[in-house]
Amino acid sequence: MRSSYSEEDVILLLKDITGMVQPQTTNERERLIQSGRHYCEMLPVEYVPTEKYMQVYQESLQMYAAQTAAATARLAEKIVQEKGQDTVLVSLARAGIPIGILLKRYLKQNLHLKLPHYAISIIRGRGIDKNAMQYLLKRYQPQQLLFVDGWIGKGAIFKELQKEVAAYEGVSAEIAVLADPANMTQLCGTHDDLLIPSSCLNCTVSGLISRTFLRSDIIGENDFHGAVYYEQLEQADLSYAFIHEIESHFSEVGNNVYTKAKSKAVQGTGMEDVKNIAESFQIADIHFIKPGIGETTRVLLRRVPWKVLVDERWKEDLALRHIFRLAEEKHVPIAYYPLRHYKCCGLIKKMGDV
Repeated sequence: MRSSYSEEDVILLLKDITGMVQPQTTNERERLIQSGRHYCEMLPVEYVPTEKYMQVYQESLQMYAAQTAAATARLAEKIVQEKGQDTVLVSLARAGIPIGILLKRYLKQNLHLKLPHYAISIIRGRGIDKNAMQYLLKRYQPQQLLFVDGWIGKGAIFKELQKEVAAYEGVSAEIAVLADPANMTQLCGTHDDLLIPSSCLNCTVSGLISRTFLRSDIIGENDFHGAVYYEQLEQADLSYAFIHEIESHFSEVGNNVYTKAKSKAVQGTGMEDVKNIAESFQIADIHFIKPGIGETTRVLLRRVPWKVLVDERWKEDLALRHIFRLAEEKHVPIAYYPLRHYKCCGLIKKMGDV
Protein backbone atom coordinates (compact mmCIF):
# COMPACT_ATOMS: atom_id res chain seq x y z
CA MET A 1 0.00 0.00 0.00
CA ARG A 2 1.00 3.65 -0.27
CA SER A 3 2.64 5.59 2.53
CA SER A 4 4.78 8.71 2.70
CA TYR A 5 7.87 6.45 2.66
CA SER A 6 9.73 5.66 -0.53
CA GLU A 7 9.60 2.06 -1.81
CA GLU A 8 13.41 2.26 -1.73
CA ASP A 9 13.07 2.32 2.05
CA VAL A 10 10.23 -0.15 2.64
CA ILE A 11 7.57 -2.16 0.82
CA LEU A 12 4.36 -2.37 2.84
CA LEU A 13 2.61 -5.73 2.54
CA LEU A 14 -0.71 -4.22 3.63
CA LYS A 15 -4.11 -3.64 2.01
CA ASP A 16 -5.05 0.02 1.59
CA ILE A 17 -8.45 0.40 3.30
CA THR A 18 -8.52 4.22 3.21
CA GLY A 19 -12.12 5.46 3.35
CA MET A 20 -13.55 2.04 4.27
CA VAL A 21 -13.50 2.37 8.07
CA GLN A 22 -14.93 5.13 10.24
CA PRO A 23 -12.45 6.00 13.03
CA GLN A 24 -13.82 5.94 16.57
CA THR A 25 -13.09 8.09 19.61
CA THR A 26 -10.75 6.80 22.28
CA ASN A 27 -13.54 6.36 24.86
CA GLU A 28 -15.80 4.59 22.38
CA ARG A 29 -13.01 2.17 21.33
CA GLU A 30 -11.95 1.52 24.92
CA ARG A 31 -15.52 0.59 25.96
CA LEU A 32 -15.82 -1.79 22.99
CA ILE A 33 -12.38 -3.35 23.62
CA GLN A 34 -13.19 -3.94 27.29
CA SER A 35 -16.58 -5.43 26.41
CA GLY A 36 -14.86 -8.05 24.21
CA ARG A 37 -14.42 -6.43 20.78
CA HIS A 38 -10.92 -6.92 19.36
CA TYR A 39 -8.88 -3.72 18.95
CA CYS A 40 -7.87 -4.71 15.39
CA GLU A 41 -11.51 -4.41 14.22
CA MET A 42 -11.54 -0.65 14.86
CA LEU A 43 -9.37 2.37 14.12
CA PRO A 44 -8.79 5.29 16.47
CA VAL A 45 -9.17 8.96 15.70
CA GLU A 46 -5.51 10.01 15.45
CA TYR A 47 -4.30 12.27 18.27
CA VAL A 48 -3.53 15.77 17.01
CA PRO A 49 -0.59 17.02 19.11
CA THR A 50 -0.79 20.41 20.80
CA GLU A 51 1.82 23.06 20.06
CA LYS A 52 3.41 22.51 23.50
CA TYR A 53 3.58 18.75 22.99
CA MET A 54 5.20 19.21 19.57
CA GLN A 55 7.79 21.47 21.16
CA VAL A 56 8.59 18.70 23.67
CA TYR A 57 8.79 16.17 20.80
CA GLN A 58 11.25 18.33 18.83
CA GLU A 59 13.41 18.85 21.91
CA SER A 60 13.32 15.10 22.66
CA LEU A 61 14.32 14.33 19.08
CA GLN A 62 17.33 16.66 19.31
CA MET A 63 18.30 15.23 22.69
CA TYR A 64 17.92 11.51 21.94
CA ALA A 65 18.81 11.32 18.24
CA ALA A 66 22.45 10.41 18.94
CA GLN A 67 21.48 7.66 21.43
CA THR A 68 18.92 6.29 18.96
CA ALA A 69 21.57 6.31 16.21
CA ALA A 70 24.03 4.48 18.49
CA ALA A 71 21.41 1.84 19.35
CA THR A 72 20.64 1.46 15.61
CA ALA A 73 24.34 0.97 14.87
CA ARG A 74 24.83 -1.61 17.63
CA LEU A 75 21.77 -3.53 16.46
CA ALA A 76 22.85 -3.40 12.79
CA GLU A 77 26.29 -4.79 13.70
CA LYS A 78 24.69 -7.61 15.70
CA ILE A 79 22.36 -8.46 12.81
CA VAL A 80 25.26 -8.84 10.36
CA GLN A 81 27.34 -10.82 12.83
CA GLU A 82 24.55 -13.17 13.93
CA LYS A 83 22.25 -13.36 10.88
CA GLY A 84 24.57 -12.73 7.90
CA GLN A 85 24.65 -10.42 4.90
CA ASP A 86 21.65 -11.83 3.01
CA THR A 87 19.14 -11.00 5.76
CA VAL A 88 15.69 -9.68 4.80
CA LEU A 89 14.35 -7.09 7.25
CA VAL A 90 10.67 -7.67 8.05
CA SER A 91 9.33 -4.82 10.18
CA LEU A 92 6.21 -5.28 12.27
CA ALA A 93 3.78 -2.53 11.27
CA ARG A 94 3.66 0.14 12.38
CA ALA A 95 6.18 0.87 15.19
CA GLY A 96 8.81 -1.34 13.58
CA ILE A 97 8.79 0.45 10.22
CA PRO A 98 10.88 3.56 11.05
CA ILE A 99 13.35 1.30 12.91
CA GLY A 100 13.65 -1.02 9.89
CA ILE A 101 14.31 2.00 7.66
CA LEU A 102 17.03 3.25 10.02
CA LEU A 103 18.65 -0.20 10.03
CA LYS A 104 18.47 -0.47 6.23
CA ARG A 105 20.05 2.98 5.82
CA TYR A 106 22.78 2.37 8.40
CA LEU A 107 23.69 -0.97 6.80
CA LYS A 108 23.88 0.66 3.37
CA GLN A 109 25.86 3.75 4.44
CA ASN A 110 28.23 2.27 6.98
CA LEU A 111 28.54 -1.41 6.00
CA HIS A 112 27.77 -1.15 2.24
CA LEU A 113 25.01 -3.76 2.45
CA LYS A 114 21.71 -3.32 0.62
CA LEU A 115 19.12 -5.44 2.45
CA PRO A 116 15.49 -5.81 1.33
CA HIS A 117 12.98 -4.33 3.77
CA TYR A 118 9.28 -5.16 4.05
CA ALA A 119 6.57 -4.39 6.60
CA ILE A 120 3.88 -6.86 7.63
CA SER A 121 1.18 -6.97 10.28
CA ILE A 122 1.00 -9.07 13.43
CA ILE A 123 -1.91 -8.64 15.84
CA ARG A 124 -1.99 -9.87 19.42
CA GLY A 125 -4.60 -12.61 19.68
CA ARG A 126 -5.11 -12.77 15.89
CA GLY A 127 -1.64 -13.71 14.74
CA ILE A 128 0.68 -12.85 11.89
CA ASP A 129 -0.52 -11.99 8.37
CA LYS A 130 -0.37 -15.40 6.67
CA ASN A 131 -0.73 -13.97 3.15
CA ALA A 132 2.21 -11.63 3.75
CA MET A 133 4.28 -14.55 5.05
CA GLN A 134 3.45 -16.60 1.94
CA TYR A 135 4.48 -13.63 -0.23
CA LEU A 136 7.88 -13.44 1.49
CA LEU A 137 8.51 -17.19 1.52
CA LYS A 138 7.89 -17.39 -2.25
CA ARG A 139 10.75 -14.91 -2.71
CA TYR A 140 13.25 -15.70 0.05
CA GLN A 141 14.62 -18.58 2.07
CA PRO A 142 12.98 -18.97 5.51
CA GLN A 143 16.28 -18.43 7.36
CA GLN A 144 16.76 -15.03 5.65
CA LEU A 145 13.75 -13.41 7.35
CA LEU A 146 14.39 -11.27 10.42
CA PHE A 147 11.53 -9.55 12.25
CA VAL A 148 12.10 -5.97 13.42
CA ASP A 149 10.19 -3.88 15.97
CA GLY A 150 10.79 -0.68 17.89
CA TRP A 151 11.02 -1.98 21.44
CA ILE A 152 9.84 -4.75 23.76
CA GLY A 153 7.40 -3.66 26.47
CA LYS A 154 6.35 -6.71 28.43
CA GLY A 155 6.78 -9.02 25.43
CA ALA A 156 3.18 -9.72 24.30
CA ILE A 157 3.94 -9.28 20.58
CA PHE A 158 7.22 -11.21 20.91
CA LYS A 159 5.30 -14.14 22.43
CA GLU A 160 2.66 -13.88 19.68
CA LEU A 161 5.46 -13.99 17.10
CA GLN A 162 7.08 -17.06 18.70
CA LYS A 163 3.73 -18.88 18.69
CA GLU A 164 2.89 -17.94 15.08
CA VAL A 165 6.31 -18.57 13.53
CA ALA A 166 6.31 -22.16 14.79
CA ALA A 167 4.10 -22.95 11.75
CA TYR A 168 6.85 -21.85 9.31
CA GLU A 169 9.75 -24.28 9.18
CA GLY A 170 13.12 -22.55 9.17
CA VAL A 171 11.77 -19.07 10.05
CA SER A 172 13.35 -17.72 13.23
CA ALA A 173 11.12 -16.27 15.95
CA GLU A 174 13.94 -13.90 16.91
CA ILE A 175 13.06 -10.24 16.97
CA ALA A 176 15.44 -7.32 16.48
CA VAL A 177 14.55 -4.22 18.52
CA LEU A 178 16.27 -0.96 19.39
CA ALA A 179 15.34 -1.17 23.08
CA ASP A 180 14.67 -4.24 25.21
CA PRO A 181 14.24 -3.16 28.84
CA ALA A 182 12.26 -6.38 29.43
CA ASN A 183 15.47 -8.38 28.84
CA MET A 184 13.92 -10.86 26.39
CA THR A 185 16.35 -10.76 23.46
CA GLN A 186 20.06 -10.25 22.86
CA LEU A 187 19.29 -8.88 19.39
CA CYS A 188 18.77 -5.33 20.64
CA GLY A 189 20.50 -1.97 20.48
CA THR A 190 20.22 -1.49 24.24
CA HIS A 191 18.57 -2.99 27.31
CA ASP A 192 17.91 0.53 28.65
CA ASP A 193 14.38 1.95 28.64
CA LEU A 194 15.47 4.26 25.82
CA LEU A 195 13.32 7.10 24.53
CA ILE A 196 12.99 6.35 20.82
CA PRO A 197 11.57 9.67 19.58
CA SER A 198 9.28 7.97 17.01
CA SER A 199 7.33 6.46 19.93
CA CYS A 200 6.14 9.98 20.87
CA LEU A 201 3.85 10.35 17.84
CA ASN A 202 1.45 8.20 15.82
CA CYS A 203 1.07 8.18 12.01
CA THR A 204 2.92 11.46 11.43
CA VAL A 205 6.20 9.72 12.22
CA SER A 206 5.21 6.38 10.65
CA GLY A 207 4.66 7.11 6.97
CA LEU A 208 1.11 8.45 7.57
CA ILE A 209 -0.35 4.96 7.98
CA SER A 210 -2.71 3.76 10.68
CA ARG A 211 -2.15 0.83 12.97
CA THR A 212 -3.13 -2.42 11.24
CA PHE A 213 -6.71 -3.61 10.84
CA LEU A 214 -8.36 -7.02 10.48
CA ARG A 215 -12.11 -7.53 10.07
CA SER A 216 -13.69 -10.09 7.78
CA ASP A 217 -16.15 -7.71 6.05
CA ILE A 218 -13.20 -5.63 4.74
CA ILE A 219 -10.20 -7.97 4.76
CA GLY A 220 -10.81 -10.98 2.49
CA GLU A 221 -9.30 -14.45 2.80
CA ASN A 222 -6.53 -13.65 0.32
CA ASP A 223 -5.91 -10.04 1.40
CA PHE A 224 -3.08 -8.67 3.45
CA HIS A 225 -4.10 -7.11 6.78
CA GLY A 226 -5.29 -3.54 6.23
CA ALA A 227 -4.23 -0.01 7.09
CA VAL A 228 -5.41 3.53 6.30
CA TYR A 229 -3.30 6.23 4.64
CA TYR A 230 -3.91 9.66 6.23
CA GLU A 231 -3.55 11.87 3.18
CA GLN A 232 -5.12 14.83 5.02
CA LEU A 233 -2.13 14.92 7.40
CA GLU A 234 0.54 15.28 4.68
CA GLN A 235 1.35 18.85 5.80
CA ALA A 236 2.07 17.57 9.32
CA ASP A 237 4.15 14.56 8.23
CA LEU A 238 7.47 14.25 10.09
CA SER A 239 8.34 10.71 9.01
CA TYR A 240 11.46 11.64 7.05
CA ALA A 241 12.40 14.49 9.37
CA PHE A 242 12.77 11.81 12.07
CA ILE A 243 14.75 9.44 9.81
CA HIS A 244 17.09 12.21 8.61
CA GLU A 245 17.76 13.50 12.15
CA ILE A 246 18.81 10.05 13.41
CA GLU A 247 20.71 9.36 10.18
CA SER A 248 22.72 12.57 10.59
CA HIS A 249 24.42 10.95 13.62
CA PHE A 250 25.46 7.73 11.83
CA SER A 251 28.84 9.13 10.82
CA GLU A 252 29.68 9.84 14.48
CA VAL A 253 29.00 6.25 15.51
CA GLY A 254 31.83 4.69 13.51
CA ASN A 255 32.50 1.03 12.83
CA ASN A 256 32.93 -1.84 15.29
CA VAL A 257 30.22 -0.42 17.54
CA TYR A 258 29.20 -3.98 18.44
CA THR A 259 32.01 -4.11 21.00
CA LYS A 260 31.33 -0.64 22.42
CA ALA A 261 28.93 0.78 24.97
CA LYS A 262 27.03 -2.42 25.69
CA SER A 263 24.19 -1.77 28.12
CA LYS A 264 23.77 -4.14 31.03
CA ALA A 265 20.45 -5.94 31.32
CA VAL A 266 18.78 -5.98 34.72
CA GLN A 267 18.59 -9.58 35.93
CA GLY A 268 15.26 -11.33 35.37
CA THR A 269 12.57 -10.12 32.95
CA GLY A 270 10.17 -7.19 32.83
CA MET A 271 7.27 -9.53 33.61
CA GLU A 272 8.41 -9.45 37.26
CA ASP A 273 7.66 -5.71 37.35
CA VAL A 274 4.30 -6.33 35.65
CA LYS A 275 3.30 -8.96 38.23
CA ASN A 276 4.28 -6.66 41.11
CA ILE A 277 2.19 -3.83 39.64
CA ALA A 278 -0.79 -6.16 39.12
CA GLU A 279 -0.60 -7.21 42.78
CA SER A 280 -0.04 -3.70 44.18
CA PHE A 281 -2.90 -2.13 42.21
CA GLN A 282 -5.20 -5.20 42.15
CA ILE A 283 -5.24 -5.42 38.35
CA ALA A 284 -6.59 -8.80 37.23
CA ASP A 285 -5.77 -8.42 33.51
CA ILE A 286 -2.10 -7.71 32.75
CA HIS A 287 -3.11 -6.29 29.34
CA PHE A 288 -4.09 -3.18 31.36
CA ILE A 289 -0.41 -2.76 32.32
CA LYS A 290 1.86 -1.21 29.67
CA PRO A 291 5.47 -0.84 30.87
CA GLY A 292 8.29 1.19 29.32
CA ILE A 293 8.51 4.61 27.68
CA GLY A 294 7.10 3.47 24.32
CA GLU A 295 4.13 1.61 25.78
CA THR A 296 3.31 4.35 28.31
CA THR A 297 3.26 6.86 25.45
CA ARG A 298 0.86 4.64 23.49
CA VAL A 299 -1.49 4.40 26.49
CA LEU A 300 -1.58 8.19 26.73
CA LEU A 301 -2.00 8.69 22.97
CA ARG A 302 -4.67 6.11 22.13
CA ARG A 303 -6.12 4.39 25.19
CA VAL A 304 -7.99 5.67 28.26
CA PRO A 305 -5.28 5.99 30.93
CA TRP A 306 -5.95 5.46 34.65
CA LYS A 307 -2.55 6.56 35.91
CA VAL A 308 1.11 6.64 35.00
CA LEU A 309 3.71 5.06 37.26
CA VAL A 310 7.20 6.58 37.30
CA ASP A 311 10.22 5.17 39.10
CA GLU A 312 11.39 7.95 41.41
CA ARG A 313 14.99 7.54 40.23
CA TRP A 314 13.93 8.85 36.82
CA LYS A 315 11.48 11.62 37.76
CA GLU A 316 13.89 14.33 36.52
CA ASP A 317 14.87 12.35 33.42
CA LEU A 318 14.32 14.45 30.29
CA ALA A 319 13.25 11.28 28.43
CA LEU A 320 9.98 11.41 30.38
CA ARG A 321 9.09 15.02 29.59
CA HIS A 322 6.62 14.10 26.86
CA ILE A 323 5.00 11.58 29.27
CA PHE A 324 4.50 14.31 31.89
CA ARG A 325 3.24 16.69 29.18
CA LEU A 326 0.64 14.21 27.87
CA ALA A 327 -0.43 13.25 31.40
CA GLU A 328 -0.98 16.92 32.22
CA GLU A 329 -2.99 17.49 29.01
CA LYS A 330 -5.19 14.48 29.70
CA HIS A 331 -5.47 15.01 33.48
CA VAL A 332 -3.88 11.65 34.25
CA PRO A 333 -2.33 11.31 37.74
CA ILE A 334 1.35 10.39 38.12
CA ALA A 335 2.30 7.99 40.93
CA TYR A 336 5.85 7.13 41.98
CA TYR A 337 6.42 3.39 42.13
CA PRO A 338 9.65 1.30 42.17
CA LEU A 339 10.40 -0.33 38.81
CA ARG A 340 13.45 -2.49 38.13
CA HIS A 341 13.38 -2.76 34.32
CA TYR A 342 11.51 0.38 33.26
CA LYS A 343 11.45 4.12 33.85
CA CYS A 344 7.66 4.35 33.68
CA CYS A 345 4.48 2.35 33.11
CA GLY A 346 1.02 3.25 31.81
CA LEU A 347 -2.09 1.76 33.43
CA ILE A 348 -5.33 1.56 31.43
CA LYS A 349 -8.60 2.54 33.11
CA LYS A 350 -11.31 -0.10 33.52
CA MET A 351 -14.28 1.41 31.72
CA GLY A 352 -16.64 0.02 34.36
CA ASP A 353 -14.97 2.50 36.74
CA VAL A 354 -15.71 5.52 34.53
